[in-house]
Amino acid sequence: MNLPTPEQIRQYIVDHLPCEHCEVEGDGAHFQALIVSSAFEGKRLIARHQLVYSALGDRMRAEIHALSMSTLTPAEYKQNG
Repeated sequence: MNLPTPEQIRQYIVDHLPCEHCEVEGDGAHFQALIVSSAFEGKRLIARHQLVYSALGDRMRAEIHALSMSTLTPAEYKQNG
């Protein structure tokens, strides 16, 4: 089985979740993502992560073994930037 690249993971996310910004780094098994989306407005952390998991669908179980995420709204990203 081919391991996904960070760029493929990024593409999976942006194809299914409206993102203002999305960065993914990783080694094929473990990934870190910074995702900025207005879809996160008013949502708690678990709901934000569920949106990302939903965007990744079955890939989350089949291909991606570990994904740590920072999920920010555009306003939060500006504040932290």
